[in-house]
Amino acid sequence: MTAVQTSAPNPLLNKLSGGDRRSIGQANQVAGLILRRPALFPQLIEGLSNSDPLIRMRAADAAEKVTLRRPDLLKPFKARLLHLLDEATQRELRWHLAQMVPRLALSTKDRVRATTALMRHLEDKSSIVKTSAMQAIADLASSHDELIPQLKQLLTTLTESGTPAMKARGRKLFAQLERHHS
Repeated sequence: MTAVQTSAPNPLLNKLSGGDRRSIGQANQVAGLILRRPALFPQLIEGLSNSDPLIRMRAADAAEKVTLRRPDLLKPFKARLLHLLDEATQRELRWHLAQMVPRLALSTKDRVRATTALMRHLEDKSSIVKTSAMQAIADLASSHDELIPQLKQLLTTLTESGTPAMKARGRKLFAQLERHHS
């Protein structure tokens, strides 16, 4: 992934710096601030490409939390998010992108692109990335009945051969599919 340092100081992103990967820093406070002042959201999105991996990780965490309640804020950044989903190598960025991308209104072409990237994420070393990718693929397919057979086949494979977290998520996703498509 090509990281770009922001050219001007960004006070919002400064709140996300420092410490180490075991801490989310002030990501929750930043998410709360953006929910109160959505006009700041573009500054947070800048953080997804910051040269500091801690800022990227925490910006992704805060953006995911914000868009859980305000998915509409993602709309202007669809192309950027899809690009990052394709290119990101940092595991924390990957799993948060997997959570956010299904919240976008995607064309068929964009859905295929996102699903292709998420399929690659199933090969990640991180169990969290794999499990997030599984969930995202299911989320993308769930509203498209023509994709359900492929999704069931994929879930069967992952539930049989995946990590314990993937097996548990696979069982949960199967149960959801049965409820919604029976």
